Parts: sequence; C-alpha cells; structure tokens
Amino acid sequence: MTHARALQSLLRAVKPLAASMSINEVADLFLAAEHRAFLSLPVVDENNRPLGLVSRATLQDIFMQRFGRDLRGRHPVGEVMNDAPLIVSLEASLEEASKQVTAQLQYPITEDFVLIDAQGKYCGLGTVLDLLKAMEARVAQRNRVLRQALVDLKESQAQLLQSEKMASLGQMVAGVAHELNTPLGYVKNNVQLLRELSEPLFELAAAQARLGHCLNDPDCDEASLAQALQVAEEARQHAAPELLAEDLQQLYGDTLYGLEQIAELVVGLKDFARLDRAMSEEIDLNDCIRSALLIARNHIKDKVEVVQQLGELPRIACAPSQINQVLLNLLTNAAQAIDGLGRIQIRSWADTQGVHVSLQDNGRGMPPEVMAKIFDPFFTTKPVGQGTGLGLSISYKIVQDHGGQIRVASEPGRGTRFLISLPLPATVAMKRSA
Repeated sequence: MTHARALQSLLRAVKPLAASMSINEVADLFLAAEHRAFLSLPVVDENNRPLGLVSRATLQDIFMQRFGRDLRGRHPVGEVMNDAPLIVSLEASLEEASKQVTAQLQYPITEDFVLIDAQGKYCGLGTVLDLLKAMEARVAQRNRVLRQALVDLKESQAQLLQSEKMASLGQMVAGVAHELNTPLGYVKNNVQLLRELSEPLFELAAAQARLGHCLNDPDCDEASLAQALQVAEEARQHAAPELLAEDLQQLYGDTLYGLEQIAELVVGLKDFARLDRAMSEEIDLNDCIRSALLIARNHIKDKVEVVQQLGELPRIACAPSQINQVLLNLLTNAAQAIDGLGRIQIRSWADTQGVHVSLQDNGRGMPPEVMAKIFDPFFTTKPVGQGTGLGLSISYKIVQDHGGQIRVASEPGRGTRFLISLPLPATVAMKRSA
C-alpha cells in the first residue's frame, strides 16, 4: 500500500468554509447530519489552501456566554478559528501521520486534522479516531506478520537444530563404524583361523571312526586294519591336538575380547543417544562424560591424551542425549584445535552451587574477538563446508534450557577451557549447604 492510499482511507470529504462566513452560519452547519462526526470544520482561502479550523468547542464557549450569539454571531468565523491547525500531507505514511498528529495533539481533543495534497491544497478532513483505528489495524496486521515470522523462525530453528544433530550423528556414527572395524577385523580373522584349525580335527575324527569300524568288523583283514591305523596316525600327527589346545584357547580369548569391544561400542552408542530412555531422567554426569569419550574415541585417539579427574557427583535431572551432544561437541572442537599431539583434561566436581564439568585443551586457543562470538549462530572459524557454526550455539542453548551456564576462557597459544555448570536439585543443595 502506498502512502497516499494509506491516508486516503482516512480522508473525509467535507466542504470547506470561507473565512468571511458568520459564526452563526457555521454553528448551523455543525447541526447538519453530515457534520455530526466532526469536531471541527475547515476554513480555506480563495486558492483552496487551508487557513484554519473552527471547532465545536470554540463556538459552544461563545454561545455559553451571556448574549454570546447576539453579540458575536454575525462576526466572521475567521476571527475565532484556529489559524495553526494540524495539517497532514496525503503523501505521508500512516506512521508519519500518526507521529505528527500525536506530537501536536492537545488534550482534550477539540479538533480534527486537515489533509492536503502535494501542492498544499485542501483535500478533506481526517479524524483522530479514524487514525487510531487505522494504526490499531496496522499494528494488528504487523503482529500477525510477526507471529507468523516467529513460527517460521522456530521451524527454521528446529530444522537447523535437526540438521546439526544429524551432522553430529553422522560424525559419531562414522567414528563408531571406524572403531568397530578393528575388533570386527580380528574377530573375522580369528574365525577363519578356527575354521582352518578345525579341518584337521574333523579329518582325525573321520579316520578314527573308520578305524573303530574296522576293529568292530569281524571280516576286516589285517591289511585293512593296518591301513586304517596308519591313516588315523597320520591324521593325528597332522592335527597335533596336543599343540592345538593352546592356540585354540588364545583364539577364543581374542575373539571374546573383540566381541566385548563391539558390545561396549554398541552399548555406548545406545547410551549416548538414550534411544530407549525418557527425555529427562536423573543421571550421573560422569556417565555422560564416559559415554561421550567412548563415542569421540576415533577423533581423539593417537592424537590426544585424555586426563580424567572425575569426582563423586550427585544425580541430577536432565536430558542425557542433549548433555551428551554438548560434551561431544566440546571434545570434537578441542581435538580439532590441537595441532599434532596434545592433551585434554576433563574434571568434574560438585559444590553448593551445582555440578560442574571442566574441559580444557592445550590447543591453539582463541583471541578475544573470536571468543566473543563463538556462541553466536553460524559463526565458525572452520573453512567453508567443514562447519555449520551451530555446534556451540546449540550447546549454549541446551545448557541454558537446563538452567545452567556454559563459560569459556581462552588464550592464543595456550588453549581453551570450557566450564559447564548445572544446578543441583533443591534437596541435594540444601543438604550440601547444611
């Protein structure tokens, strides 16, 4: 909607007055039905330019005086008009008109305002009530737009959150898959070795079965018996069961160890995602730390020494999968900030203020201007295509939604430390303070 169209809806076509008209004539005009909605009537010059407004209140004050109509009724209305009326251009926007009217408005409201065209000529009157209604409608419209924008923003935020979760899940699954390859590899090799070692045993069993059949057969001659004995002996020497027992025990042990590692990774992945648990439950944050370390092992092994100093913690209510995501983000970022070999120190402790987890690396660190923006959505120092800039922003929001705080301290060349603090349940906090 253009400015002219916005104010055109407020325009009331009111025939203007000449300044020479008498006060009595104007008073009679106020009584006409077409003028009952107006507080004032316009006065213009011969060029149709506004000179002023005559208000009902002014005429009422005159007529309320003793002999007011008789003494002043024949006087020209120009003597009692307001020669500095509110004048608004039709070229102005609704907001500009509202600001102008409200800035010059005097209370009680006794006059309307004049609307003029671009050449400054009178077009009609506008009422303050109509202007307020138009502004109310505009505000309502903008509120609807803002509400829809908020809905769209929340949907976009949910999509971005899901996108970041999927990116984290992709990294996590890739790391777990890589970790699974090693135990799966030697379990597979061990099974193949077991097959190869078992074949001579099956041959030995078959040879001994033939020997036993020959011994129990009255028709078996000496030549056949000797041959069965020879085959059985050769099969026994080939199988070497007295040597095979030790190899088999070692293979069984290695295979079970590999399967235990695979089971550990699967359980860790399930615990990390908490797919079979409630959204919120009481947990020990140390379990979240161990789970995140297990999932992040592929990113940090052979590159980072992890030093754990985990204290005894009270159980707190939280969404474990979300806390796991925060810890995984911090561990991954810490590993990526370390050039060559490095160290990550993880500490946990509890006090009267809450439960705390500190994660400190000796990586590149950050200058103050970068550190001030790291929790901003889409801010990243990684090359294009290697980071969404949402990991720390989402982590900040998760911790904040849990009623906690996440703080950071960093110095270029010396590393970075993140501190997560989550509140204690009221009962635990009371016991600790006591």
